[in-house]
Amino acid sequence: MSITAWPGLTITTRSGMGYWLASLRSMTRFEMGRARQWAALMVLIQILMGAGMALMYGFFYPQITHETALYITTGTPALALIPIGFVLVPASVGQERLAGTFDFTWSLPVPRSAQATATFLLFTVLSLPGAVLALAVASWRYQVQLDISPLIVPGVLLSALMAISVGFGMGLAISNPLLINLITNALVFVVLLFSPIVIPASHFPPWLLAVDRALPFYNMAEVIRAGLSIGLVTDLTRSYLILLAWTIAGWSMTAWVVGRRK
Repeated sequence: MSITAWPGLTITTRSGMGYWLASLRSMTRFEMGRARQWAALMVLIQILMGAGMALMYGFFYPQITHETALYITTGTPALALIPIGFVLVPASVGQERLAGTFDFTWSLPVPRSAQATATFLLFTVLSLPGAVLALAVASWRYQVQLDISPLIVPGVLLSALMAISVGFGMGLAISNPLLINLITNALVFVVLLFSPIVIPASHFPPWLLAVDRALPFYNMAEVIRAGLSIGLVTDLTRSYLILLAWTIAGWSMTAWVVGRRK
């Protein structure tokens, strides 16, 4: 489409699916180039958070039965994905604001939706290796034989997408980087101590378990656990619906912020 602003001057605006896909490829390459500086550290954090916490929680049990070992092991991928989506993603947005690169990135001549999608894709792909390695370390430590089923694919992908969606939306909506750090640190504290991810749900009081069932952390562990074991998860549909609701909320928050910046 062409717009004539002044006599002899024509401004051409590009649109359409072809232009959007080309913009997505360009922004994905741009984000991958920036990720080279911290991608390895990101995988290390995942392993420390996932496998490290699984090993630590093993010391809390006087005797680890096979069921307990299986529960702890199958919770490690969720423990590895949570810090990426809910800590690193919003923190990276806050760091861009402090460094002065946030406005530059958003001023690039590409559709805002393509830019946001590139960020989602990058963090989703980068979050998977650390989760797999954390699971491998925990399986080796507890000598657990996993029953891997096709359910693991949608479980991991939805969990990663949900965590990154909410984290990215939160990072965009909150302009104060210090406030972002405060919220993300509080979330990690809540997840480690008050979510039945590697601690059986039966150990929690009913009121706290009811709260956890509405939050995404417990449900992330449940949909992943269902793809790694048999008989540990009884209400899989509910967990998927809750994760979908949180994913939509994250995308909606992102779309709202992106719309305001146009």
